[in-house]
Amino acid sequence: MPRSSTSAGLVIAVIAAATFGSSGALVKPLLESGWSPAAAVTVRALVGGVVLAPFAILILRGRWSALWRSRGRVLAMALIGVAGTQLLYFAAIQRIPVGTGILIEYMAPLLLVAFAWARTRRMPKAVVLIGSVVALVGLVMVVSPGGTSSLDILGLTLAVGAMAGCAVYYLIAAQPDDGLPPVALAAAGLLIGGIALGAVGLTGLVPFTVTSDDVALFGTAAPWWIPLLLVGVVSTAVAYATSITATQMLGSRLASFVGLLEVVAATFYAWLLLGEQLTLPQLLGGVLILVGIGFVRSEKTDAPIEPASVDLMTAPSAGAPVTPPGRSG
Repeated sequence: MPRSSTSAGLVIAVIAAATFGSSGALVKPLLESGWSPAAAVTVRALVGGVVLAPFAILILRGRWSALWRSRGRVLAMALIGVAGTQLLYFAAIQRIPVGTGILIEYMAPLLLVAFAWARTRRMPKAVVLIGSVVALVGLVMVVSPGGTSSLDILGLTLAVGAMAGCAVYYLIAAQPDDGLPPVALAAAGLLIGGIALGAVGLTGLVPFTVTSDDVALFGTAAPWWIPLLLVGVVSTAVAYATSITATQMLGSRLASFVGLLEVVAATFYAWLLLGEQLTLPQLLGGVLILVGIGFVRSEKTDAPIEPASVDLMTAPSAGAPVTPPGRSG
């Protein structure tokens, strides 16, 4: 991959992480006012899909065949990348500490490294292994998992499922576009995923509660729809569109490591908007994540290591510990 293309992809990936990371600080006031996580995520996905839909229609210019050819990829993005991962994550953090759930889910880059190792039967280069370890240490320092809860096997299993869903999201996004623009994939995935989440909520399998009470936002009372609009446009529409674009440019592995910055961004937004504490270990952890990304980025390859063929319809389905960030927020 040309260095200029990779550099552009890194810039777009950082934008994706920064926008994904804002969701926790924006959704938390809704949760505190009585919204259930599943309801907030459902409306967030639908708002994001509606915002992107006109752009997707404009870019497609009547080439609906591209959408039909990519129907398997679109459904996988909707049901795994959008709906499945988030449902598994929220189910997990009902049983285990939020920090532990985030830590497990964001081990997805390591899962992708292991997947490439198993598929190619070639040990990853030393820079990738070093970068993986350094980034993992940084992630632990940023998230600071803890809690006195006893070990919950089901909760841990659900979190591992969310990790697998997060990894599959990057694999889906990295697939050849086959004429389907990233914005169209994001719009269709969010709309179908939002509908699927709403359907699950209506069955009563997960709590689904909404309120119309004002929320505390930016130090003042605000209508409930303002944070939903912000999270739908910025943390969802912009975030998914840029994330898919960057992943196609960088490949799933490098994009997933850059995605760890989402957790750093969530911590920063929680400090800036919610007044939550930002500690020195968290800052150092953010630096270590950057160092880890640098190691992975320095690997000399002709092209990103991607699965030669991934059946997306049979792929395994399936966050600062303030509230679930990004794809899980």
